[in-house]
Amino acid sequence: MGLFYTREFYKQEANMATMTIRGLDDLTIKALKEKAKQEGTSVNTTLVKLLKEDLGLKKKKRMVVYNDLDHLAGTWSAKEYEEFQKIMKDFETIDETMWR
Repeated sequence: MGLFYTREFYKQEANMATMTIRGLDDLTIKALKEKAKQEGTSVNTTLVKLLKEDLGLKKKKRMVVYNDLDHLAGTWSAKEYEEFQKIMKDFETIDETMWR
């Protein structure tokens, strides 16, 4: 059975100020430095933040990036939909004089 620790346990053990991390490969180091650069922070600050998030001590900030209009689906009322359909009606009409 695994051990489960509470936040109080971590607060008691939080007096350690310095740790050494061994075994980081070049790709991981490069990615960590790039992330720190993107966030405008030091490598240490970025690493501490990542550790806290992964250990569940700090919530990850999520930013949703939309590449489409899915987030708008289902947000119109029936009245808004009808108004849109009326406006779009003109675009469905073919102007015969333009095609001569």
